[in-house]
Amino acid sequence: MAMLDYSEIVGRKFIVLDGEPWEVIDSHVFRKQQRKPVNATKLKNMITGKVTERSFHVSDKVAEAEIEERDVKFLYSNRGEYWFCEAEDSSKRFKIEETFIGPQARFMKKDSIVQALSFDEKVIGMKIPIKIELKVTEAHPAVKGNTAQGGTKIVTLETGATLNVPMFIKEGETIRINSETGEYAERVGNSF
Repeated sequence: MAMLDYSEIVGRKFIVLDGEPWEVIDSHVFRKQQRKPVNATKLKNMITGKVTERSFHVSDKVAEAEIEERDVKFLYSNRGEYWFCEAEDSSKRFKIEETFIGPQARFMKKDSIVQALSFDEKVIGMKIPIKIELKVTEAHPAVKGNTAQGGTKIVTLETGATLNVPMFIKEGETIRINSETGEYAERVGNSF
């Protein structure tokens, strides 16, 4: 395991604290008057999902977590459980609770390939592509003059998720979504 200095503990890094993997969500190195610099971080426990703040000082070193990524296929979801199988072997199935995946789970299509994050041979989370293309299955027609809400409407996507999109999006069109923010990004191709 590689050791990280206090200033190397930055966003999107994985570290080990108390034998558990943590993802660094945010970090900020600052100096208070005549004192030595401090790295104030926000960390998310990869197993429990708990978010906490912790400061690292110049003398602190932490181990970088060895998180393995492997391709898995999303099969289906049922009552907050998401079922996957190995990309090459569909007989090796496993489930993950919705809390480990987060709100991005609503954008996963059946049979899509995502990355499973493993720590010590145990699956602790999923890495879903940031840009996802989904088909609009239900969209109410735009009504002229109905822009009091800023020109947006709610549509239903092929995964069952609902999303706020611009008024010009029609049923049957494919749109690109940012899975991290859960927001509409752009329309993919025209439906002409």
